[in-house]
Amino acid sequence: MKVNFKAKEFIYQALFAVVLFLIYSFDKHNKSFHLYSVFFFSFYLSVSLFISYVLIPRYFYQKKLITFWVLILIILLGLYYAEEYVLEPLLVGGERAEHVSNIYYTLLSIFPIVFMMVAFKIAWDIVKKQQELETMQTAINESELRFLKSQINPHFLFNNLNNLYSYALDNSPQTPSIILELSSVLRYMLYDCKEDFVPLEKEIEHLKNFTALNELQIEGRGKVSFNTKNCRGSYKIAPLILMVFIENAFKHSTASQSELIDIDIDLSIRNNQLIFVCKNTFLENTNTQNLSKGIGLENVKKRLQLLYPKAHKLKISTDSNYYIVNLTLNLSSE
Repeated sequence: MKVNFKAKEFIYQALFAVVLFLIYSFDKHNKSFHLYSVFFFSFYLSVSLFISYVLIPRYFYQKKLITFWVLILIILLGLYYAEEYVLEPLLVGGERAEHVSNIYYTLLSIFPIVFMMVAFKIAWDIVKKQQELETMQTAINESELRFLKSQINPHFLFNNLNNLYSYALDNSPQTPSIILELSSVLRYMLYDCKEDFVPLEKEIEHLKNFTALNELQIEGRGKVSFNTKNCRGSYKIAPLILMVFIENAFKHSTASQSELIDIDIDLSIRNNQLIFVCKNTFLENTNTQNLSKGIGLENVKKRLQLLYPKAHKLKISTDSNYYIVNLTLNLSSE
């Protein structure tokens, strides 16, 4: 049975109180315990719990600091007078009861116990609040991931249905092939990648189908290469991330060039890292400037930050009319 956080707090606080009691009540000179120490410590413990569960939540956490410290001062003075004029005469007697100690000496003997019990409660609250923040952040991240992934299908469909519509208007013989490839890609996106991570081999197979779908649009105006190296094993990868870069490569090339299109896609694994390089030609001073401002690229950057924090490197550059994406991912295994 899983113990909840409140029960854990009670258990740990009780153990901590027992340890403090043993330290406080043990007489090092006589090497024994005094019965009256139980009553003294119980009194200090009650005051500590009152401060921890009443004053701190009601005043300290609510930023009513002046009221809080005034009440603490009153409580400490009350502790002093209660010990010197009530507890010692009733429980101890003898010379110790007749002798009234200096207020500083008495408070210095009381304060460490009260302080440590209250500090324990504050520290526990901090740990609890941190766990709540982490749980909330995880929920936010999962919600954002679901939202980002949900954007991909409409974004992908929007682009490809436009292309399919153009081919249908022209009665292109490639229209059935495009529909078949589109069906295959959509099947993977809808049914096979519901999890945050999927087998790498399945993702690569999807990327090949996706590349073949987009390659139909080039119609002999250039060449497309898709190469893999050492991409076997039980690795897992976040789905639909690499697809965005491939989609952008085709958009950049086809939007700026009518011929000599060149798209190279390379995937390899080295030292448990996936190295993805996607290069595509483009011509400057064309309509490609707005392509990088779509939701696809921003979407994938956010997903990388959420799924691969400090476990990825993304570099996008241009060189001699080539648009180059270099992405390195630290892969996990099944």
